[in-house]
Amino acid sequence: MAFGKSGFAALIAVVSAMAVSQAHAQNIEGTAGSVIEVRAIAKFNEPWAMTFLPDGMMLVTEKSGGIFLVSQSGEKREVAGGPQVAYGGQGGLGDVIVHPDFAENGLVYFSFVEPGEGNVRGAAVARAKLVAGPQPKLDDLALIWRQSPKTPGGGHYGHRLAFAGDGKLFITSGDRQLFTPAQDMTGNLGKIIRLNDDGSVPADNPFQDQGELARTFWSIGHRNPLGIAFDAQRRLWSHEMGPKGGDELNLVKTGGNHGWPIVSNGDNYDSSPIPDHDTQPQFHAPEVSWTPVIAPAGMLIHSGRLMPQWQGNAVIGGLRSGGLVRVELAGDAAPGPTREVERIDMGARIREVEEGPDGAVWVLEDREGGRLLRLAPVGQ
Repeated sequence: MAFGKSGFAALIAVVSAMAVSQAHAQNIEGTAGSVIEVRAIAKFNEPWAMTFLPDGMMLVTEKSGGIFLVSQSGEKREVAGGPQVAYGGQGGLGDVIVHPDFAENGLVYFSFVEPGEGNVRGAAVARAKLVAGPQPKLDDLALIWRQSPKTPGGGHYGHRLAFAGDGKLFITSGDRQLFTPAQDMTGNLGKIIRLNDDGSVPADNPFQDQGELARTFWSIGHRNPLGIAFDAQRRLWSHEMGPKGGDELNLVKTGGNHGWPIVSNGDNYDSSPIPDHDTQPQFHAPEVSWTPVIAPAGMLIHSGRLMPQWQGNAVIGGLRSGGLVRVELAGDAAPGPTREVERIDMGARIREVEEGPDGAVWVLEDREGGRLLRLAPVGQ
């Protein structure tokens, strides 16, 4: 099903990008008397991702390569020892997540774009040990995965990261704007990857007999997946940008083929048609698609600790839509269809969205001077 920009009640009113200055909070009253406080915490240059540490501190990445250890009140310390990145276009430093056993091993994982020989680039993933203190740093940086093949161009890297409940690492790998690699089993472009935490390949991955790279694949037929998250039922969700129309939210199946570029609910940029998903049901269709597009980036599935009405919902950052898109996921708590239920206009491109330890929602604006914002009920 497709959803436009209207038709759903907003929880909060339009939030102007100029209305909330750093260290200033604004209360927004929405439907049914609900009130959300939006507080600006810190600023960054082209922030891309963030993750929370067990002590409540955050790691925030900037696309040009900066890594910062950030408190919830906005104090920042730059972290030394990060990877060298190929910055430009959609590329640079990307996602950051912590190992499930971070409290014991201190391991953090980064995705980034690295150069190859000649005018080619590709995404990569490294892990390192975070050493905190007055001058935090990363030790023992080690590469554990890279896109293959490296290609020219500066788009569709994907490279979002997530850990499953069993400790397996999932990586999204975009098609690098080349279309057909998403169906090619000899390269890992246009795929979702599943690895052990050290980069080795689990023996129970679904494509064990189709080549060495294919042994790492969890699903295929993806375009540019820029959000990935597990829900409370341990189901894997991912969203990706469509072409001209047809942004997607997918329930990712083990060994599934999601159809790109053979099918899409959008058209090519030159307006030439692509067959819709319903014409070829052998491919996994999206649970929700959007035309006009929202340009999704970043995603969380909310616990409902501070906002019970959001419990179990996907909250998606929107670049083109300039805010947050809330989607009710079908499942044990919501037996109906997966559907968009709300948009929150933040007045800015939203690159990243995470849930804090207390249930507040934290977002990063996608721009130079992009702000780190905290959304929570008033007084929380």
